Amino acid sequence: MTNRILQLCSIHEPASRPGNPVESAAVVHPRRGAARVRDLLPGFTGDLLDVLAGDLLEDLEAAADKADDDVFTDPADLTYGAPYRHPRMLWGIGLNYVEHASDLSEAVPDEPASFIKGDHTVIGPGEPIPIPAQSSRTTAEAEIAVVIGRYCRNVEPEQALDYVAGLVPVLDQTAEDILERNPRFLTRSKNFPGFFSFGPRIVPLETAVGEGTLPELEVSTVVNGEVLRTNSVSHMRYSPEFLISFHSRVMPLYPGDIISTGTPGAIHIRPGDTAECRIAGFPSLSNPVVDGAAG
Repeated sequence: MTNRILQLCSIHEPASRPGNPVESAAVVHPRRGAARVRDLLPGFTGDLLDVLAGDLLEDLEAAADKADDDVFTDPADLTYGAPYRHPRMLWGIGLNYVEHASDLSEAVPDEPASFIKGDHTVIGPGEPIPIPAQSSRTTAEAEIAVVIGRYCRNVEPEQALDYVAGLVPVLDQTAEDILERNPRFLTRSKNFPGFFSFGPRIVPLETAVGEGTLPELEVSTVVNGEVLRTNSVSHMRYSPEFLISFHSRVMPLYPGDIISTGTPGAIHIRPGDTAECRIAGFPSLSNPVVDGAAG
């Protein structure tokens, strides 16, 4: 794998208005700060999905090393959106932590139990999670997701991480009461607006694991500041690299495709709550919960 250090993000511009942000693709350099992609790559006008699809990560790394200091700003002064709003493919994985499956009195599937979410579900940090009128029991599920960085088809698990642009925190929501009525309602229960939050940054794998390893990363579902469920990647039934390999044999994976790898625990959320995904070494992802019936 190429040793990359830039974290990928999308930032709100000063012209942004609540509920209607103007966003720009950006990067965060661990020593120099945050910079807009257009300031590093003159002529660039797209979003982060265009960065990934255009294979521009190495160009960005080189440009960030050479750029003048006045291009960069303090990352703490910025407001972050979803890294991009329209992923081509968004996979979710059910029951991947053995302990979570036992919570639901379910057996861990013999093969990954995956589902697809539409891009209308995507929100970014700080944006509201609406509880749909159809659901009286919606859950939030903290997860770590892998973002595909280049075309990936029929790869072996041993090579799968070479195709990853980075890792990103996720909050995956489920209308659990709808799903309980019939397991075939999975797509419906997972696809209400606001049911997939991700961000604030896509972190390169090398930065994410630091001196440790990917299996050691801990993921926590947090509601109203209370850590309610925590588990490590090592307790997944199917590792991230296996999931990439498995799905690359189902269909081609393209830059910007996301595989959200499952949750250590789903927590019932209500209007007025704040749901949060915490992963050691990552900026936290949090979203307020609102009554969707009132919108």
